[in-house]
Amino acid sequence: MGGHRPDALLDQHAKALELFGAYVRRIDDGQWGAPTPCTDWTVRELVNHVTGEQLWIPPLVTEGRTVEEVGESLSGDVLGADPGAAWELAAAAAHAAFTAPGALERTVLLSYGPTRAAAYCAELTADCVVHAWDLARGIGADDRLPDGLVEFSIKEVMPYADGLAASGAYAAPLEVPAGADAQTRLLALVGRAG
Repeated sequence: MGGHRPDALLDQHAKALELFGAYVRRIDDGQWGAPTPCTDWTVRELVNHVTGEQLWIPPLVTEGRTVEEVGESLSGDVLGADPGAAWELAAAAAHAAFTAPGALERTVLLSYGPTRAAAYCAELTADCVVHAWDLARGIGADDRLPDGLVEFSIKEVMPYADGLAASGAYAAPLEVPAGADAQTRLLALVGRAG
């Protein structure tokens, strides 16, 4: 299980989705085009990315499809005219896929190879937490992340922090200031200055 108890992992996943969703619900009509700490993404593009990640979960986890089989069907804009509703539907379907009996024990066929569904869930949970901070910054909201999600994400990201920058998914890790709190440490691991 990669060190994660199934119930604890699913709890963290649900909390990460709820955290991101709470920020999505706070986006004003005029903020969708605002910049975020992800230099290539506006608020809408960031929400589209994280929503798209959730949409991949049912075909990969529940249906056992490959990345190639899903193909381009989930690329481009997945938010449509009602981004908030699109997020809610995608998040609910993603969590339902992971909470189905036996789902976390399955093997999913990701772009980088066969992976335990539990590891995929943990990776997406940490990703959602970091992007929740990005979204909070993009809309000028309070960007304090819940301690439990921060600690979970540090443990998840730490082993491959150096490889994240090489993948192009994140900026290079930053030096962590002495005495930094957990949130600052997490953000530094993924190349963000808190």
